[in-house]
Amino acid sequence: MAFAGVFAEEDTDALKDDTEQTKTEETNKDSSIKNDIQRELNITVSSSNFNLNPHTASYSIEAQILDGLYEGLYSYDPRTLEPKNALATNCKISRDRKRHTYEIRKDAKFSDGSPINAFAVRSAWLMLLSTPNAPYASFLDCVKGVKEFRNGKVSEDEVGIIARNDTTLVLQLLYPASHLNKILCHHAFSVKTGSDNVFSGAFVLKERADNSILLEKNQNYWDADNVKLPSIRITTSDEITDNSWNYNTGKIDWIASVFNAKKILNPNAVHLSAIFGTEYVFFKCQNSPWDKADFRNALVTAAPWAALRKNTFVKATTLVYPLSGYPKVEGLSDTETEDAVDMMKEAKIKAGMKEDEILKIKFEMTATSDRQKEFFDLLKEAWKPLGVEVEAEITNDYRYVESIPSSTADLFIYSWIGDFADPLAFLELFKDGSTLNQTKWKNDEYNRLLAEAAETTDADVRNKLLSEAERTLLDDGVVLPIRHSISLNAVNTNVVGGWYTNALDIHPLKYLYFKDYKYEVPNVVMK
Repeated sequence: MAFAGVFAEEDTDALKDDTEQTKTEETNKDSSIKNDIQRELNITVSSSNFNLNPHTASYSIEAQILDGLYEGLYSYDPRTLEPKNALATNCKISRDRKRHTYEIRKDAKFSDGSPINAFAVRSAWLMLLSTPNAPYASFLDCVKGVKEFRNGKVSEDEVGIIARNDTTLVLQLLYPASHLNKILCHHAFSVKTGSDNVFSGAFVLKERADNSILLEKNQNYWDADNVKLPSIRITTSDEITDNSWNYNTGKIDWIASVFNAKKILNPNAVHLSAIFGTEYVFFKCQNSPWDKADFRNALVTAAPWAALRKNTFVKATTLVYPLSGYPKVEGLSDTETEDAVDMMKEAKIKAGMKEDEILKIKFEMTATSDRQKEFFDLLKEAWKPLGVEVEAEITNDYRYVESIPSSTADLFIYSWIGDFADPLAFLELFKDGSTLNQTKWKNDEYNRLLAEAAETTDADVRNKLLSEAERTLLDDGVVLPIRHSISLNAVNTNVVGGWYTNALDIHPLKYLYFKDYKYEVPNVVMK
């Protein structure tokens, strides 16, 4: 998912790192939770023009809200992110691992009281596959007929998503997909109807204004008895000082990103954590000569890595955040301007250009992002010796990510958080035919490696093939990794239960509740 957080005015040297969190938090809800102290939870996030259609939404904060409004076969465990049974109560996998049979719970209902059954799940997924520009649709390409259906080549009757009866859903796979159930936690694969006012999750959308959203408990939710919060109000604000003050005075229970960490009176409420995400610059391989690897690699070789990664909490030389069991991939870290000049000369000669020909490259950025402006200035200066002029193309602030498919620019800056803890969550973004591929890059070797990885059931072999695919991507000069993402939140887990730091910075709303904890707000004046 695209990350839309704003890390403003944080002092990373002064903050603790929750990556190795060992607090004495409950792993499950306390059976002694008091219902009479539950109230509306107040959350503040950065300003955004929310897209609340689970089929097309792509920002991380949208994922947080949609997790409360919609539900699929599985939901995320709030701490481990492993799949927890939601609408599915059981999954049987055939011996050849190419058939998944899901048992759908009998008591599931939409917010309007209508039943959620296997037919509803199938209908929702076919709706997703039929939706133009649905970014995550290709994750179901492991299912028979899905890719062909997405491209209008077969009818829905030829898709291997079969509702055998109300409680039995069968998926016919083209190859084993050990990661499939993890993918199905994602909001894109939740169950929805054709109405925007009917929900399958623990909450319903009660009100929506310019700067706030009110969610109320869904009384028809199958697990309503275990949802403790009556409502959740999500307010948008980029006023860092005001947000910090409102948190300290108890008006806000949880702030995501937009606050001054040094102003939070309770330092134990500030959670800084590395997450499974990467910020990177990428080429959209559509305009000549940037559709050719030798031209891209000349620029990559001259990239000012030290300056681009300056003051970065977790530097990234590769695309995929390091995972246990995933082979190390040689990253991008050396700036060799003289070599880059020679490479550019050779690329021009090969393309029949004059050595002194000035090349132009367009960098898409928003009008208000200081970070994008900084990158623009750094690359413009670094690539000048290569005879390359970097030009800015300004786009809308709020929907930067959604502007990329139709943009004519060549360079973009992007932050991506994997939707499940697997290298494929990143590598899918560059696969030919993927609905997530914004780069228009095609590489037969890369596609072959991903295909072979999909076929094997040996985890070590799979990881080796995926790492080779990542190396192919880096060698072809498509991405410039900058930093691995961090999450910054202010929430007192002595007060708010069910909230844990995790690798995706996703905190399922259905598990949150208030603890019976008394504290005093210090009488202080903040400047």
